[in-house]
Amino acid sequence: MGRLAAAGTVLVALVVLGAPPAMDAELSGVFQEMVKSECHFVNGTDRMRFVKRFIYNREQYVMFDSDVGLFVGDTPYGEKVARHWNSNPEWMEYRRAAVDRHCRHNYELSTWFLVGRR
Repeated sequence: MGRLAAAGTVLVALVVLGAPPAMDAELSGVFQEMVKSECHFVNGTDRMRFVKRFIYNREQYVMFDSDVGLFVGDTPYGEKVARHWNSNPEWMEYRRAAVDRHCRHNYELSTWFLVGRR
């Protein structure tokens, strides 16, 4: 009885800790959500563009583009999310200000390093 309980405990621990399955076993679903923020600079800070992409399982479902000023859905679920986020004026103002807060700030911090390397 003691060995059986110990074996059961080890099995539960391996499952909980995420031990890899046996070679022939099929993986259950692995899901990944990713958010990517990009700053596009044209002619220094004369023209800047901020893009934020939301990706689920290697498929972009919604994105924000500072040139458009709104979230745009790429899938049916993304369209629903975009409508919800676009309906909140405070959230949208925060997103629209990301060009100055994120891109312009990072450009000023990294210009001395990046421009000097040309």
